[in-house]
Amino acid sequence: MNLTEVDALAIATAVLQGRISAVEVTQAALQRIAARDGELNCFTAVTTDTALVDAERIDREIAQGNHPGILAGVPFAVKNLFDVAGVVTLAGAKINAQNPAATQDATAVTKLKQAGAVLVGTLNMDEYAYGFVTENSHYGATHNPHDIQRVAGGSSGGSAAAVASGLVPLTLGSDTNGSIRVPAALCGVFGFKPTYGRLSRAGVALFSSSFDHIGPFARSVRDLATAFDILQGEDEKDPVCTKRPPVETSYFASLQNIDGIRIAIADNYFTKGAKPEALAAVQKVADALGVREYVTIPEAHRARAAAFVITACEGANLHLDKLRTRPHDFDRATRDRFLAGALIPSSWYIQAQRFRTWYRDRVREVFQNVDIILAPTTPITAPLIGQQTMMIDGEEILVRPHLGLFTQPLSFIGLPVLSVPIQRPNTLPLGVQLIAAPYNEALILQVAAVLEAKGVISATVV
Repeated sequence: MNLTEVDALAIATAVLQGRISAVEVTQAALQRIAARDGELNCFTAVTTDTALVDAERIDREIAQGNHPGILAGVPFAVKNLFDVAGVVTLAGAKINAQNPAATQDATAVTKLKQAGAVLVGTLNMDEYAYGFVTENSHYGATHNPHDIQRVAGGSSGGSAAAVASGLVPLTLGSDTNGSIRVPAALCGVFGFKPTYGRLSRAGVALFSSSFDHIGPFARSVRDLATAFDILQGEDEKDPVCTKRPPVETSYFASLQNIDGIRIAIADNYFTKGAKPEALAAVQKVADALGVREYVTIPEAHRARAAAFVITACEGANLHLDKLRTRPHDFDRATRDRFLAGALIPSSWYIQAQRFRTWYRDRVREVFQNVDIILAPTTPITAPLIGQQTMMIDGEEILVRPHLGLFTQPLSFIGLPVLSVPIQRPNTLPLGVQLIAAPYNEALILQVAAVLEAKGVISATVV
């Protein structure tokens, strides 16, 4: 059984049926990490001892006739801003390395473990999740498995690259302005940002509280839906976690039709500032679904501008003390962005929040006439590590902020979005966003399942 070629549920089925042990699966994952991570730099900590202990426990439960969970024996890893008992929660920062280790797991980590998954480590990221490239000045850049000279995207770059390289079939990341979707697209895997508040952030180091989401990366739609179902549920430890009952989206991820689902392509803002191949990826998805309709998301450019203001202000506020006392221990780019955020007048922040309410209402009106909207995830394929600028439509623009060009206006109001990997053999990956109204994750996964069955989207392990 080649564990890099099968998805998480296939691994769990094999473990539950006794065709392979959880210990064997875990050892294989640890061996892959040891062999490849020196080149890719996905992991900042590998939890070898606890992983093997957990795997042994799962094998004992199976031997005793018990069911250890739907993800029995599946190796997973998490962005290093999730608390993991016994591991220091870095959040990509040098400053945090001096903190004591976490005493308990984040809620999301606990839920996956309770489902039988085996945690094998924590993953690299942009410092304090403030970036789109995972070129971390303290812990090194994470390399894109499709071309190690290129970025993996960020800020959850380690999470995406670990799945794309076959180190693990499932990871967790976080998304403020696109930090799940951007690396998912650049690494060619599935990355899911559910509705704001749908999944608990308890035990997660926040960047911008009114924006931050968590979500899974995976190699298949059914793995993604399964992980999402496990992670759902009210959590009193997270004040923004929804009290809505969980929805069994794994059922919808098995449906092979889109009857009655109204789908349109985002035009105007979402057709500008991108390379032709990014727009062609959207058209490929639209053609496969028979979509000809277009829809305008109004004032998306202002939504992106307001998102910059709010996240900069909220992020800076969390780190004011360290900005005063330890400015030289920050990544220079992160420090400068936080300092700029600290200087933004409060009136700007208030006005950005007022616009946010207006924009939310306008987008809600759009979804009265459509269920799913298609848009590019990123304007380009993965840039080179260290690349500062790129040319689009004859204009030289900065790489780092513009990788979130098409993701920021959507997370600005907490919409559920899935970045799906477009099948592009022998070339760098791209992603397309499937966007829905709040709490309509099941529709997104249903459309993704149809696209996967048609062979239009698929994750490629390299």
